[in-house]
Amino acid sequence: MSSPSMEKTSVDHLSTTPPVHAPGAVDVEYGWQGNNLVALLENGEAYFPRVFEVMRQAKSEILLETFIVFEDKVGNELQQVLIDAAKRGVRVTASLDGFGCGELSTAFLAALSEAGVRIQIFDPAPKHFGIRTNWFRRLHRKIVVVDGTIAFIGGINFSADHLADFGPEAKQDYSVEVQGPAVADIHHFALLQSGRPARAKYWWQRRRQRRQELAFTDHDGQVRLVYRDNGEHTTDIEEVYRQVLRSAQRRVVIANAYFFPGYRLLREIRNAARRGVDVRLILQGQPDMMVAKLAARMTYDYLLKSGVQIYEYCERPLHGKVALVDEDWSTVGSSNLDPLSLSMNLEANVLIRDRAFNRILSERLEDLSDNHCKAMSVDKSPRGRVWHMTVGFLVFHFLRHFPAWAGWLPAHKPRLKPFSHTARSDT
Repeated sequence: MSSPSMEKTSVDHLSTTPPVHAPGAVDVEYGWQGNNLVALLENGEAYFPRVFEVMRQAKSEILLETFIVFEDKVGNELQQVLIDAAKRGVRVTASLDGFGCGELSTAFLAALSEAGVRIQIFDPAPKHFGIRTNWFRRLHRKIVVVDGTIAFIGGINFSADHLADFGPEAKQDYSVEVQGPAVADIHHFALLQSGRPARAKYWWQRRRQRRQELAFTDHDGQVRLVYRDNGEHTTDIEEVYRQVLRSAQRRVVIANAYFFPGYRLLREIRNAARRGVDVRLILQGQPDMMVAKLAARMTYDYLLKSGVQIYEYCERPLHGKVALVDEDWSTVGSSNLDPLSLSMNLEANVLIRDRAFNRILSERLEDLSDNHCKAMSVDKSPRGRVWHMTVGFLVFHFLRHFPAWAGWLPAHKPRLKPFSHTARSDT
């Protein structure tokens, strides 16, 4: 572990070896798998002890993908757990985002590499005038698979700001632990980043799989992995949301940190409320980025007038990306409902058909909305004069398209590069 005075370095300088296969750049679609056990893990207090316990018991393999690792008490514990596993012969692969993990010191990464951990950096980029340039197309997934038998997926990064003792800025978030046949799909997906080939499905197979989203059954324990990439699966997560909203009969609850979806998804939310579905949104009231709150509020008037209930969580920043529909469908993952997640980032969610899990998630979200949120009403929503509406319209469209415009810049070429501490001599 590095000392506080250890030099921070931009990770693109840490390797001169050729890039390897970038994650998500494959055409694979995973189906529903039954007979799974799924457990909700709320916040770092539940997530970190469990995931570290499973890693410490690993016998053959640990696969990790994450957006953020910080050199704090959580990141340092993760480092030691991975080092210990590698030293006892476990194959450990850690895929880290170049933006989210861009401040990790050379010493921190070198300690992992020297122990035998295979480290891969997605889209490493230097700082220019002290500013990072790799803002878009991030590896935003948070996945851990151990021995191909236990998987974790959700929105929790490896950082102390997911723990309540971090203070007022501690994040409210969720992850799930999966055991059962669906782990094979998550494991296969995690392996693809290292270049493992996968057969593409034909278009009629993909269409049939998407129709299954509407075929709700009476069987619990079903899990399906869905993901967003910049290849063949650019809209899969958004399409799932639209499909289940169209099929919802009684209730919809969406808790999402960064809420700024496009018109089609907004329209499905509005239409569900108009036909009598109890639709509730739990959004940020105390955001870690103020622009997230301002962007979300541009949608309030449109949704509230149609009967959608909107709650702002004001105790601390909301970082969750979860939803439930009726009594048996839920989703937990890394994807926000904003332009970055829906149009740019590499994301992954699990869909869950399980009444017991749905009930637990429902109880947690109901407690959040009833006891820790402020209900919004039409008279409280941002409205105003014609020029306010005009400015809001222009800002809405600018924010919707800005990530795509930025992604066209030739300097941005997302890639996955292996870390090699021997390529850097200074520490």
